[in-house]
Amino acid sequence: MKYTELKNDIAQGDRRIYLFEGEDAYFRTHGEEQVKRAFLQMPELNFTSFEGSSLKGKALTDLTSAMAAYPFMAQKRIIRVEEFYPAESDYEKYLKSAFENCPDTTILIIVNSGAGKGAALKRKKCITFVDCSHADEDTVTRWAYATLKRAGFSSEVQACRNIAAYCLCDMSRVAGEVQKLIEYGKNPVTVAEVDEVVYKDADYRIYEMTDAIAYKNYSHFLDICLKLSQKSADRAALISALHRYFKNLLIILTSSQPASALATQLKMPEFAVRKSAERARAFGQQKLVHYTSVLYDLSARMRSGRLTPDGAFYTSLADVLFA
Repeated sequence: MKYTELKNDIAQGDRRIYLFEGEDAYFRTHGEEQVKRAFLQMPELNFTSFEGSSLKGKALTDLTSAMAAYPFMAQKRIIRVEEFYPAESDYEKYLKSAFENCPDTTILIIVNSGAGKGAALKRKKCITFVDCSHADEDTVTRWAYATLKRAGFSSEVQACRNIAAYCLCDMSRVAGEVQKLIEYGKNPVTVAEVDEVVYKDADYRIYEMTDAIAYKNYSHFLDICLKLSQKSADRAALISALHRYFKNLLIILTSSQPASALATQLKMPEFAVRKSAERARAFGQQKLVHYTSVLYDLSARMRSGRLTPDGAFYTSLADVLFA
């Protein structure tokens, strides 16, 4: 299920084993908190936490033993495991029986960023998978609008949409930026206030910069590029970011995979893949191939000492502007 479906699902009762997995830390943290609020009593006695990295081989019996313990003066006992990626062989040997026969007095919460490898827990029938991937732009826009409204602030829809875009739909960042706007205190919240208060993610600035090139707004491109270079002395990082961006556009343009599959492959939000497809078409395959190869060459020459970081940076600007 999606994170946004969790509240209604909890109202129907607990699910024994929850797997909160995905790159959005806000969804993982708040999903876990919702389960605890609904079912945990006397946490000092009925809550246990494990680090997944310590649970391997026979050590997994510590987890299964905890699952079999009864709660103290409460209906439920909650066990939490963070970053838990057991091997398939360990799952079959130590966990399968315990997971499939989890007592109704126990709730197991597994919280994973998805960065590890192991058994495909989200495909196990006894585990309820809660998708904590970044939400799409419309969902985040609605969340920002509703949160501001609950705090007594009216807001422009485009302002809320810009919050989502500037934060790349990362709910941890969105929540922080919305709280910043509430504390800023200007009502209503307009596009101008968002532009003034909300910090634009560095990846978004790269997107905005290359977007300016796609639409031949060269002065805007230079303005953003020079601001980024002033903010960070690491010119090599900027060249790498530009190369990565154009390479992703080329992959998106030439791939036959759906946006959801590309989002997983490129580690991008799905909405960003769809928007990038529009930008990729604006550039065209020939230009994208050129930019990707030139930026890769400049990066290689810089790393090998044949070009200084400043020389590589300004050469990359000249190539993008006058290719």
